[in-house]
Amino acid sequence: MNRFVLDPRLEKDSELVTTLGLCQLRLLKDSRWPWLMLIPQRADKTEIFQLTPLDQTMLTFEINLVAEALKTVTKARKINVGALGNIVSQLHVHIVARHEGDPNWPGPIWGHGSATPWADDAKQNFLTNLNEALAS
Repeated sequence: MNRFVLDPRLEKDSELVTTLGLCQLRLLKDSRWPWLMLIPQRADKTEIFQLTPLDQTMLTFEINLVAEALKTVTKARKINVGALGNIVSQLHVHIVARHEGDPNWPGPIWGHGSATPWADDAKQNFLTNLNEALAS
């Protein structure tokens, strides 16, 4: 059995927030959007349908858990959820809070401008609020 290894590009572009039952929850290093990513800790998976039925259920549960917490924390107009993988094929799911007037609203976030690093205090405040929302 192959062991789960995080793709180096995903690791470089994000930081670990916590580990849930199936997935790593990671924060993207781009403060323009509250942007999270779930990565199922399963080796050699590129598609959701490659997961076992139990893992598919767990992924759906974790997506909903994180999306609801993100909506609570950000009061976003819309939560975008997507598993694209055209550049990095390792299975990962983006969960992004969108607001009217954010960079490139209402267009997609991919390929728009350059990443803006999080200020330490803003990131810490966001993560504290997110963890509280996840726990409730």
